[in-house]
Amino acid sequence: MKKGFSLPLWVAGAARSALKKLVGLPFDNYELIKIPNEKKEIKIEIHSVGFLKGNTHALGISFAKSGLDLDITQNLEIWTIASLEKISLNNPIQTNPINIIAGSGVGIKEKTSEICISNFAKEVIFENLLDTIPQGFYLNLEIIFPNGEFLAERTSNKSFDIVNGLSIIGTSAETYSSASPDQLEEAKTQLAKLIKNDFKGKVVFVIGENGLNLAKTCNLKLPIIKVGNWIGPLIVDAAIKNVKTVILFGYHGKLIKLAGGIFHTHNHLADGRIEILVYLAVQEKIPPEIIVKLSHLNTLEDALLLLERFNKSMAKKLFLNLSNTIEKRSFTYVNRYVKTDMEIASIIFDRKRKIRWAGTKGNKYISLFQ
Repeated sequence: MKKGFSLPLWVAGAARSALKKLVGLPFDNYELIKIPNEKKEIKIEIHSVGFLKGNTHALGISFAKSGLDLDITQNLEIWTIASLEKISLNNPIQTNPINIIAGSGVGIKEKTSEICISNFAKEVIFENLLDTIPQGFYLNLEIIFPNGEFLAERTSNKSFDIVNGLSIIGTSAETYSSASPDQLEEAKTQLAKLIKNDFKGKVVFVIGENGLNLAKTCNLKLPIIKVGNWIGPLIVDAAIKNVKTVILFGYHGKLIKLAGGIFHTHNHLADGRIEILVYLAVQEKIPPEIIVKLSHLNTLEDALLLLERFNKSMAKKLFLNLSNTIEKRSFTYVNRYVKTDMEIASIIFDRKRKIRWAGTKGNKYISLFQ
């Protein structure tokens, strides 16, 4: 399998190279990037570096190599512009030694205009740049993805109110395809380690970075494992390991696939979201003219909005049916492979990252997420 490294490492590599240029250190065609809380360094290739605006700003360029064919950031061009400012008593930014700025093509949160960057990405940047910033100065670091705004149109960023470009996400140094068997093995290993510790029998499985980030903001007292697209096999593995309760926490556009019996949820294997919703709408006796309109939509969020405009009570009933169907189909799926009474609960959020629905089992736990 191809091996690569996550986007934060390539951003940190370009940034470190730019900062070194700014302070007069020689250029290398690679940077050794330290990983926070780990005793290892990863070699990141640097394409080029140079001065801008005389010698007051320096530009570092790298190209991300995630090693994943289906990854939107594979071969992404990254620019980082570094400049130094003297710390002043009148300057409030001085409390933060690195001011990370979202440049062109980098996603921001629509409501706050804050750069959309994971804590891991910030930690990698700080870990590798702080020791090079001259005393008495702080660093302005502008990050630019020249093709980021175009590429973001192929992601679900807007569904989570992230606009203008790509997020700088990632929670680990190495990359794993959510469709790759390695992702499943990684999740199984995490689950095995979890069970060896002071495990209370309940675990939350989340899908994707957005689900993981939202779950972490809930201050859950339960352990969390990011499952990628291998939901079905990992639920089976949990049953084999005698886990008592699995809480499935995710975006409606992903979890709906389980209601249709699709237990590997990557789009290149199967979609069927609107078709599943139409089936559930028939069960709920939604008027035929509305069902026809639903069948012509492209996204589940558009379908939800259409239903809520028609009848909010009916829309709520349909999505509660969806939540219950996820629980029932998941339980049936697991029992094909291993006889178990493991509890499977579903809790679902919408495009605004608002937790909206839960199945009969999930309703017992939804208060933990709010």
